[in-house]
Amino acid sequence: MKKLIIFDLDGTLAESKASLDDEMAGILSRLLEVAKVAIISGGDWPQFEKQVLAHLPQNQVLDNLSILPTCGTKYYQYHQGWKQLYAENFTADERDKIIKNLNSAIETSGFKPEKTWGKQIDDRGSQITFSGLGQEAPLSAKKDWDPDFTKRKKIQELLAEPLKGFSVNIGGATSIDITKTGIDKAYGIHKLQQTLDIAIAEMIFIGDALFEGGNDHPARTTGVVCIQVRDPEETKRVVEGIIACLTKT
Repeated sequence: MKKLIIFDLDGTLAESKASLDDEMAGILSRLLEVAKVAIISGGDWPQFEKQVLAHLPQNQVLDNLSILPTCGTKYYQYHQGWKQLYAENFTADERDKIIKNLNSAIETSGFKPEKTWGKQIDDRGSQITFSGLGQEAPLSAKKDWDPDFTKRKKIQELLAEPLKGFSVNIGGATSIDITKTGIDKAYGIHKLQQTLDIAIAEMIFIGDALFEGGNDHPARTTGVVCIQVRDPEETKRVVEGIIACLTKT
């Protein structure tokens, strides 16, 4: 029997930077009643508060929820309030090296947009994220900027050598997430395994970027059962099936 269901956030549980809709919030709440749930995403803690936690019931079901921001480089659990268990933050030198090379790769790629909304490079402590159109870009613009990942794969290739000691993965609608090498969603899954004492065979991971180079792809290396979804609507149907299987009759 599966005991832990792990999700990506943007593109899986909600549209990029958007909140859970009412149907998804209800489905996730029902899942929390029959299984443990974890969410691992490139967003930082404040994004989780806004997109997820504000839309879930504030009761004992939160004891079954684990939040792993910035691709698993941080871990929060609920015990009479949310508490951070760890954060794998960059040193000042690592941060400077990443930002310098990221700016260079963006320039070399030639994919600088005519218009941006907010900052393109966001330092999240344990992760540095490049957002092609800026952190505050509207979803309509984001969907059109790099739908086939061509732009981001080019930037990812340009970073392969200068950032050889780091993990550089594509995520979200316009993002590239950079973390310490080996500190990614696979790392987060193993942390869940240790902290919750749940075997990999008892987990399911659901995400929209499980392809090679996607920021969900490291999950595949753990041996966890992975389900690729197109969007939150498909996730809803998958989770309804899981709930039906886990609910005792």
